[in-house]
Amino acid sequence: MKDGLLTAEGDIWKRSRKAMAPVFTPRHIHGFAQSMLNSTEEFVERYETMDGPFDMAHHMTELTFDILSETLFSKQIVGNPDTFGEQVERLFETAGRVDPLDILGAPEWVPRFTRFRARKPLAYFRKLVTETVDQRKAKIQSGEEVPDDFMTLLLKVEGPEGLTRSEIEDNVITFIGAGHETTARALGWAIYLLAKAPEERRKVEEEVTRVTKEVKDPVDWLSAMPQTRAVFEEAMRLYPPAPTISRDAIEDIEWEGVTITKGTQVLIMPWTLHRHRLYWDNPDAFMPSRFLPENREKLNKINICRLVQDHEFVLEQLLLCKKQLLPLEFYCLDSGLTWQKALKNPGQCRN
Repeated sequence: MKDGLLTAEGDIWKRSRKAMAPVFTPRHIHGFAQSMLNSTEEFVERYETMDGPFDMAHHMTELTFDILSETLFSKQIVGNPDTFGEQVERLFETAGRVDPLDILGAPEWVPRFTRFRARKPLAYFRKLVTETVDQRKAKIQSGEEVPDDFMTLLLKVEGPEGLTRSEIEDNVITFIGAGHETTARALGWAIYLLAKAPEERRKVEEEVTRVTKEVKDPVDWLSAMPQTRAVFEEAMRLYPPAPTISRDAIEDIEWEGVTITKGTQVLIMPWTLHRHRLYWDNPDAFMPSRFLPENREKLNKINICRLVQDHEFVLEQLLLCKKQLLPLEFYCLDSGLTWQKALKNPGQCRN
């Protein structure tokens, strides 16, 4: 992702964030709701013709790719969705893995086997993005009408005072890869957990049926589905899409009697904190009720539940997008009645 918003630092991050902020205002994000719902309904139509077992991780990757392609790039991403899903799986099988040579303290110039495995999917994404950006830029230069979406916005700020071509491609890769994969994982685990909890599933189905009949605008579903929202948040507590947060200390500090020197890598583990028995009652159980409005104040603020409540997790730099898009995608998927097929037989759901 190089200098994408997720991994960039300093001036590059500031310029990128400033350039992208307009497309992720609440007003603009709410405009995506109907497109999300349309993509979900198309997905459900295809899904209903399939036979199990169902690999929910793969199917949710396909769905979130369709939604991201529609909402941010107006479905003008070059490439085949099936191939895209396969390459995403390959990339994240290698990304973030600890190489044995790292444990042994080998110098950076020593080749890592895990990096070799990631080269092919990375090359695929770079080629896909380059072709997609070239295609859109050619349309702009020819005077052809283009959608006013995320891609066009980035190309409009290309230049000495904005973003370089390389930075534009890095940000597109960031949103295609990391931006949708975390959402897919959250959706997949939520469906899996509901498949194993028939009573919770019943509550969600009843709420979805009632709200989608009474409330027409999908934007308003967010506040009208507390049970569904609680399921989603509890799923992210148990299976955080970004289970680790890594930061390098930029200066020497003292914390709780421990000296952390400049350059030390500090790891925070949401997976562990979300299941810590000191902070959670029955932490290994799937209990959406803990996130219902009447119970939120009982949550221990130390238990990093803000990471669950705000849908931010590691993606601090992406929160303008994810805080709005993540739950919106979930409710649009929910309303598409995918549950009727995916949850009919828990034994057919695999994540």
